[in-house]
Amino acid sequence: MVRNLAERLGSVVRQAQPDEGGAAARDTCLVCQASLVDSEFFAQNRVCPVCHFHYSMTARERIDSLVDPGSFRETNRNVTSVDPLSFSSRISYKQRLFRDQRRTGLTEAVVTGTGAIGGSPVVLIVLDFGFMGGSMGCVVGEKVALAMEHAAKRKNPVVSVVTSGGARVQEGVLSLMQMAKTSIATNQIHSKGLPFISVLANPATGQAYASFANLADFILSEPGAIVGLAPMRIIKESSDKPLPGGSHTGESHLEHGMVDAVVHRGQLREILGVLLDLLGAQYKLTAKRGNRGAQASEREVPKTEAWRSVQLPRHKSRPTSLDYIDRIVDSFVELHGDRSYGDDGAVVCGIGHLGGQTVAVIGQERGRPGDDVARNEGRTSPEGFRKAQRTIKLAAKFGLPLITLIDTPGPFTSLDAEERGLGNALASTMAEMGALETPSVAVIIGEGGSEGALALAVGSRVLMMENAILSIISPEEAAGLMYQDEARADEAAESLKLTARDCLELGIVDQVVQEPTGGAHTNHDEAARQLRRALLQELADLQSKTKRRLVSERYKKFRRMGEYSSHFRVAITREVNSLQGLVATGVKRIASRRGKSDPETAEPIPAGEERNVD
Repeated sequence: MVRNLAERLGSVVRQAQPDEGGAAARDTCLVCQASLVDSEFFAQNRVCPVCHFHYSMTARERIDSLVDPGSFRETNRNVTSVDPLSFSSRISYKQRLFRDQRRTGLTEAVVTGTGAIGGSPVVLIVLDFGFMGGSMGCVVGEKVALAMEHAAKRKNPVVSVVTSGGARVQEGVLSLMQMAKTSIATNQIHSKGLPFISVLANPATGQAYASFANLADFILSEPGAIVGLAPMRIIKESSDKPLPGGSHTGESHLEHGMVDAVVHRGQLREILGVLLDLLGAQYKLTAKRGNRGAQASEREVPKTEAWRSVQLPRHKSRPTSLDYIDRIVDSFVELHGDRSYGDDGAVVCGIGHLGGQTVAVIGQERGRPGDDVARNEGRTSPEGFRKAQRTIKLAAKFGLPLITLIDTPGPFTSLDAEERGLGNALASTMAEMGALETPSVAVIIGEGGSEGALALAVGSRVLMMENAILSIISPEEAAGLMYQDEARADEAAESLKLTARDCLELGIVDQVVQEPTGGAHTNHDEAARQLRRALLQELADLQSKTKRRLVSERYKKFRRMGEYSSHFRVAITREVNSLQGLVATGVKRIASRRGKSDPETAEPIPAGEERNVD
């Protein structure tokens, strides 16, 4: 019987370990038997040029492949292991340590130091699977903790590369304690607002995986890497059935929301450089005094038929969140997963540059033609909201402005979603948005459906595209409830007050963003240009405010929702004027029937004739 992919990879990993010289010396690929002789690509990356299997690298080879030439300086090199428990076995622990030290040229299973990646200074923590399987003994834990402390003191980001195969049994419970030591050490990085990026190589299992490696802000995996707490052997022995193909790999972890991306080794240095650049020194937009977007919110918003406003956001060619992100945000790096259960394709999260400044972006993605089903047409699941919360927390940690792009018919409602905590995910997302101490701009770009839209609309500023809608319920559902006839959705739409103009008048949105003539679907580039301009204006104004003021103003903004405010007075006055016009018209018609020209002199309507008034 053919073994599954994960089992094959496990077998290959054992055969692909570096020899004493450090390189995986071989003529043919162990996976596809392709020739590796004279392959510059293989020599540089230790990756098969045909099947792209990633062979093991030593810690020093990895460092050389990642850092800028000549920038690495090793730290704590002379910290070495002893035999703290006088462990008894066929081969003494001291002998095993000495053998691996002589074979690898390392003093322990981890190399730490400082360097630069793409010009950004970093502290590196690189495990070496060739040294006792990369297991985490006392010295490994100590060197990881020292590196974290060094990074916190120097205010440098941390990049770790994990290739680990289990526990350091020879050090017993002291080895186990290193998980707690290194996990707590990461708190210093997070409390200082410093980036921590973890790379899971092949294999990434055991105590290192289940401690500091899983506490990074961004977790990347190499293709085909065996990833998880337990080794493949344990997983196989504990399962009554054959493992599914591709299980226990980086790709499987990506699918289940545990890692942010699977990155080819040849692209890893570039991706790390982009992330470090995005999270490095920050530039802030500033606004000229008295020039808040030329007060774009005061522009007269044309009145449109409500049903037409419902149809335009649903147009198949209308730009989605990804369409706007592609045109507005530079160097965008997408994040994946909620680190708990799965990755919701209906929510796109990441960081990138807007106007030269790093921003965090959350977009509800209803999908382009061909992938709308996979993205559930924008209906957000609990995993999607929890992924959004990850991004909100990243924005808070790194002091990044947050932009949310809202386009959803509503949350994904099902029994499974309820059991996975849909209600809690909605409520906690709104609470996180409200408490964010950085500027936030929410933009309703299409269909703003009920709670699914509101969860990401709790922003310092709320913008709305000219032909977008925001509603408590869909017009079809409203027509079914009010008239028991969904065909009367056009009538229900008018009553729901869901257009951009309605929301502006009610004080729900702060600005309506103009769309190209005919709607955003007619010209994606122009729609994106208008939105980019509005976002830059709002961010420039918001960034002059303190953290406390941002939170306070956001609270007051939503606290006033539904109060009898100036917006309500305007709306009520408009309704009163409309009713007065209808009454005057009715009186004139009655007076006309009675031959009286002046409505002021019209006699009272006799009882029983009220039904004749048009």
